[in-house]
Amino acid sequence: MASLALSTGCSRRDWSNASTAGRLTARPHESRKSYVSGRATLGLDSGRAAILQTPKSEPNSNLPLLVFLHGAGQSADEMLDDYLGKEPEEAGVAVLALNSRGRTWDAIGGSFGPDVESLNHALELAFEKLAIDTRRIIIGGFSDGASYAISLGLLNGDLFNGVMAFSAGFFIDGPWVGKPRVYISHGKHDPILPIEKCGRRIAADLNAHAYQVTLTEFDGGHEVPADVLREAFRWLGTL
Repeated sequence: MASLALSTGCSRRDWSNASTAGRLTARPHESRKSYVSGRATLGLDSGRAAILQTPKSEPNSNLPLLVFLHGAGQSADEMLDDYLGKEPEEAGVAVLALNSRGRTWDAIGGSFGPDVESLNHALELAFEKLAIDTRRIIIGGFSDGASYAISLGLLNGDLFNGVMAFSAGFFIDGPWVGKPRVYISHGKHDPILPIEKCGRRIAADLNAHAYQVTLTEFDGGHEVPADVLREAFRWLGTL
């Protein structure tokens, strides 16, 4: 993971000529068709699957949705079990997680493609099953997943109201839409994606474009500490 992150991260890429690259068309429905409690598998193409996790108790109102993307060499299950843990349940937030087709997300290697198609399909399926609070649809991730989340969040600000990025390496320039709020966390001693070249640089660039950015720096490395995760979900609750 380290070698891949170092070779692709900590840079800003200009794809402003690709007007439809990275665009998502899935949109939530006005009314809920059903409610899935706990964890469910959503079948995608080619035998792949996404995971939809919802609070155990059916809510009285529409749910916030967090789309959360894994780092290089990781999986959707790891993000739910080892990274997010109990926070989504306690915050009353639904989570959609899926695996990249390769070892990491397609745009990290050069261009948007099948991973965007899979994510769009997964969102369509999630929107069929749940009534989603359209004011709180967030995309987030860790490491490569965080870079991908920022990039897709900026390109799809008419869908995502917020971006939650833990230890991101870069973001992609392009025809950005809307102004989603952005939460960034980064370890001061990150040996894989150095904070000065990555987290701080990303925050400064987005601030320069008038995005509302929250940057949390912590005394650690390439990780998501428990207190930082709790802070991120409190931030999510303010959207």
